[in-house]
This record gives sequence, structure tokens and C-alpha cells, in this order.
Amino acid sequence: MKAPLLATIDIGSNSILLLMGRIVNGRLQIEHQRKETIRLGGALDPSGNLQPQALERGLDCLRRYAGLMTQVAPEHRRAVATQTLREAHNRDIFLSQARTILGCAVELISGEREATLIYQGVSSLLPDSTAPRLVIDIGGRSTEICIGRHHTLQAAISCPIGSVAWAQRFFDQGTLAASCFEAAQAAAQAALQPHVAPLQALPWQQVFGSSGTAGAIGKALHQMGHPAGEISRTALHQLRAQLIQAGHIQHLPLPGVREELRPVIGGGVSIMCAVFDALQLQHMRVAQGALRHGLMFELYQSLPLHA
Repeated sequence: MKAPLLATIDIGSNSILLLMGRIVNGRLQIEHQRKETIRLGGALDPSGNLQPQALERGLDCLRRYAGLMTQVAPEHRRAVATQTLREAHNRDIFLSQARTILGCAVELISGEREATLIYQGVSSLLPDSTAPRLVIDIGGRSTEICIGRHHTLQAAISCPIGSVAWAQRFFDQGTLAASCFEAAQAAAQAALQPHVAPLQALPWQQVFGSSGTAGAIGKALHQMGHPAGEISRTALHQLRAQLIQAGHIQHLPLPGVREELRPVIGGGVSIMCAVFDALQLQHMRVAQGALRHGLMFELYQSLPLHA
């Protein structure tokens, strides 16, 4: 019998991502994937409500995804929402309409559960290894840091700092001044410090960066002549210096960075620098797996045919 077609959706603070595929002999065969930059995380008003235009942008995206999932049975679909909807006071309006559109429940997950799914997604697409792994995911409004061995998570934290939130707070109007980076990194380190202290007692041998921020930084560094899929401390500082020299997102000489990521790159780079400093990192590899991959493996494990 052919493996069932599965679909998972990650409703994030910067993007909404769709993954469709099958698990065959324990491995993921991707049939379709899509990413739309909706930037829900930049659309919370002063009262903590998701603005109506952003809410509708998100629902329109889900309608397009629902059109792509017509061959996926409702019980083979799963969707989760993360930090922006954790914060939004009017999240129930969005979640209720999202369930109707997608034909499946939309789970509002905690930061700790988000970290667990991220680790599972990253580890599921890596070669088997017993070496302890550190996985870092800088999202739009939260950052997850995980440590584990193979597919077993040992520790995880979630910190409410992210590229969209930091771009709004420290890089207003797209300005990329040295003073902006100094303030952004100091604030990120202060936020991270109480969270990362328990992690520093655990060993790790490999470091991976997951999702949009790590991917965008990796592509920018590759355009600058550094090895593909790698982020070193030296290269990261060179990128920060180049951003400061550009002075504004409109003047960025980085053809490898997608247009929709340019407004948040200052926030992402400043947090990545803070993470490197807080954990005394020297090198990171960009991972292919992410939350939506972990969610798909979890969905597969829950199916009656697998039980």
C-alpha cells in the first residue's frame, strides 16, 4: 500500500509554510512545499491585537494552501501556530477561521513544544550520529535553542526575541547603524542569558541553525565568498560590518538575500551575533529540517497504520 500523502503547516511570525510529502521507510519524500512571507509578527497593534489586514493576509494564504491540499485527507493534515498568535489577544478569531479553511485543527503550541518539533525536524533530516547536537532557530518573534543526541531531545528553551520584533524595535525605518546593532545585541544577550545558563552545563559537538534567519545569513555569507551552508563567527561579524557600511536596507549589496527578508535582516543578524556570544560559538551549519518537518514525522507516528 502506498504511503499516505501528509501535509503540515507552520503559521509563524514571519512566514506561513506548507509541507506536503510521504514517509517511506522512515524517510521523508517531499512532494510539494511552499513559503509565503506574511509577517504576522509585525502586525500586532499597541493593544496586542493582530491587525485586521494582517489577519486577512494570513487567512488568504491558508485558503491558497487549502487549494493545494485537496488530495490530502483531513486526518492527514496538521497545522500549528507559534509566537505571534501566542501573544495576540484576538488569536481565537484567527484560529477558528483557520480551522474552517484548512479542515483540521490548528494547534497553538508553547515555546517548549515548538523547540521539540524544531529539534525533531532538524534531526530527522540529518545523517545518523551519536554526537550531541545544538540546534538554534531564530524566528520572527521567538528563538528556540535545543540540545539532543540523534532523535532524542535533552533540553530546550524558548526566548521571546526574533528577527521581526528586533527589526521593528531597533532598526526602525530600515536604518542599519552601528549603534542600532550594539543596542539590539545587548538587549538580545540580556534576554537570552537566564535561558541559556542551564544549557551551558550540557555538551555539544555539532551546531545547526534552522529556518529562515540561519538560511538567509548562510546565503548572504555564500554571496560574500564563504562556504555554502556555513556560518562562522568571523564571517558573521564581516556580514554585520557590511550591513553597517550599507547604512540602510535599501543599499544592501546582497543579491543572495530574498527581497522579503531584507527588512528583518538587521534584527536576525543582531540576534545571531548575540547567540554566538552567549553560547561562545565559533561555527554553525545551516540545517534543512525545521518545525514543519518535525510536525510531519509526529503526524506520521500518530497514524493508526503506523501504530
